[in-house]
Amino acid sequence: MLIDEFLPKYDFVETHDIKVSASAETVFGIMNEVDLCESPIIRTLFFLRGLPNGHLRLRDLKKSGFEILGTQENKELLLGLAGKFWTLRGEMQKVNADNFREFDKKGFAKAVWNFSVDAKGNETCLTTETRIRCLDDASRRSFGFYWTFIQPFSGLIRREMLKIVKQKAEMSA
Repeated sequence: MLIDEFLPKYDFVETHDIKVSASAETVFGIMNEVDLCESPIIRTLFFLRGLPNGHLRLRDLKKSGFEILGTQENKELLLGLAGKFWTLRGEMQKVNADNFREFDKKGFAKAVWNFSVDAKGNETCLTTETRIRCLDDASRRSFGFYWTFIQPFSGLIRREMLKIVKQKAEMSA
């Protein structure tokens, strides 16, 4: 999987999945096109974090520092970013598919966020996994403290995203 290629070692991880009664192609297509801000929970939490308001698709997260690191059609989408997520400004760094693996600046962390689909019979399992690698002990401590508070909200956003995709995919199937 792309997530294993780009960040095989990590300090923090969060995984969520949902079963969807639709094909992998349908789920993958909906996942890439759905407006995440249809959820009032996501809209509110993104607003509080200073992320773009209004319509928001996965590809629109580029405005917030995320880069698409790779796509395997109808299988996996991988986003990545690097910065000091635990600070107010975030100090996002310029990373892309070419330089992400080599990025190793002390005081920073890098993160990957994937969405993968796996069809089994008439169902597709949609999974999202977030991995964070802190690039030194100080950033690991800072991120760990930050993660203690932000992780429940991060999980809520991801579960809401999965529910939206499931609802839209099953309606269109």
